[in-house]
Amino acid sequence: MAEDDEPETLERDPNTSDMFGAPAAPPTAPPAEESAAYTVIARKYRPRTFDDLYGQEAMVRTLRNAFASGRIAHAFMLTGVRGVGKTTTARLLARALNYDTDAIHEPSLDLREEGRHCRAIIEGRHMDVLELDAASRTGVNDMRELLDGVRYAPVEARYKVYIIDEVHMLSTGAFNALLKTLEEPPPHAKFIFATTEIRKVPVTILSRCQRFDLRRVEPDVIVKNLEMISEKEGARVDDEGMLLIARAAEGSMRDAQSMLDQAIVQAEAGQTVTAASIRDMLGLADRAQTISLFEQVMRGQAGPAVETFRGLYNFGAEPGQVMLDLMDHTHGASVAKAIGPQALTLPKEQALRLAAVGASVSAGNLSRIWQMLLKAHDEVRRAPDAAAACDMALIRLAYAADLPGPEEALKRLAAGDQLPGGPAPSGGGGGGGGGAAASMGGGGVTAQARVMAAPQEQADAVPTLNSFADVLALIKSKRDIVLQLDVERFVRPISFRQGAIEYEPVPGGPNNLAQRLVARLKEWTGQPWLIAARGGGGTESRWEQDQREKQETRAEVESDPFVTAVMQAFPGAEIVSIRNIPLPEAPAAEALEDEEDEE
Repeated sequence: MAEDDEPETLERDPNTSDMFGAPAAPPTAPPAEESAAYTVIARKYRPRTFDDLYGQEAMVRTLRNAFASGRIAHAFMLTGVRGVGKTTTARLLARALNYDTDAIHEPSLDLREEGRHCRAIIEGRHMDVLELDAASRTGVNDMRELLDGVRYAPVEARYKVYIIDEVHMLSTGAFNALLKTLEEPPPHAKFIFATTEIRKVPVTILSRCQRFDLRRVEPDVIVKNLEMISEKEGARVDDEGMLLIARAAEGSMRDAQSMLDQAIVQAEAGQTVTAASIRDMLGLADRAQTISLFEQVMRGQAGPAVETFRGLYNFGAEPGQVMLDLMDHTHGASVAKAIGPQALTLPKEQALRLAAVGASVSAGNLSRIWQMLLKAHDEVRRAPDAAAACDMALIRLAYAADLPGPEEALKRLAAGDQLPGGPAPSGGGGGGGGGAAASMGGGGVTAQARVMAAPQEQADAVPTLNSFADVLALIKSKRDIVLQLDVERFVRPISFRQGAIEYEPVPGGPNNLAQRLVARLKEWTGQPWLIAARGGGGTESRWEQDQREKQETRAEVESDPFVTAVMQAFPGAEIVSIRNIPLPEAPAAEALEDEEDEE
């Protein structure tokens, strides 16, 4: 066959994908770069500069001043709870110590522009920055092997940086091996330690380090960070759900970001993640329902409280978590009673409900409920049936919620009122009260009759305050020790009239002293009071008056001729204290005997 007769060879059709000319199938898989392994939020949004460290402004300010003045320590100790940024701060410090750009050739905390060594340090492949885990290298031989290279100069960076995480895991021998090098390190070596157990680190190590305590991140700061991440991730999360995550993280930014990573997948793409789904994810009970449970307990409604708890339990709420929520509500009601509902980091409606409970219950009852909840939580954790233990705890709390405290019980007994949970003091035959009264004998009956004879008007009498001294006496009689000490020490009276007090505050006193005094006087007298602080012109406070009188008495005693003679006769003697000893009086029995003898 001639060459001209050969069939023409056709070029491959670019639209075909196989040797038989079948059309190419549409691509179904994403490109390789798009199918890479997913990076979790906690790693994806790890701070890259010191400005990105949330909640650690005090540490950043100290480091910035130290770097600006050139007073850079040779060893740093970073401590704090998990997830607050210890390891991240250590890596940022390593970058700052070796920061080098075309314009900057010295250590700097301004890391907004990536330096020559930054990328290698971030990726963990820089030969002059060694990051070690003390949990896996605890022995003295590991530490000696590490320190053998300290005396050699860095290869390409400014400093050779050793980052040792969880340093408290090192053995005693490893700490001893590290001690000498840490005391006199070469000028080109820097050490950065991180630990969650600062008490396990020997004091000899701590004294050679510059220590930074990384604080727990506040919930409002965590919420701002989560909102920023959600916006960048294109996810929508309910505001209440954000607050639930922030509170459950307990100050750990990493825990909060991990919870957000889990919460985002609770809803379909484009939908909002609700607070209910986040609550179910975290195993939390509905906060509104637990507040209702708290209200039922404080009203003494044992049956409805148990039914509410069983409803929460059937929906998956843990009994121990319910106890923790009740403790949180007790704390919130107490804080709202002392400061106001604005002090609670809760939605407005829930804060007002807790404030209403606090306003209707005395501080003593809230304190007693708190102590009982602490014991109940421990019982629920150790009980073989946690739900049954929670039922019993709720019944006990509801029974004790409306019981008066010891002081209130004495007042009611003196007034002849009937105490809840028992018969009236004047009850006769039936019941335990009658048996108890009968067993007391004649003296007991007489004492009970004497208590019952106290007039009702005296129990309900409103105190009359005619001077500032009467105010101090009233506070002392009510046994409000903290308020009494504050008023006696930090109040210099200016003027007093019925319902109004003006005073000069002593420097260093509490800011809410006037508010506390107004609330207490209104509670005790039943009338509103106006208490104002002025800039000056006040007389002495009670504490200053007592100190002045003590000094005057001491000066008078020291100037007494007899005391002066005693002090001169015994060199080195000093007057330790001065006490007024009343003169003894003649007993009444002796006087009666004398009268009988005369007769």
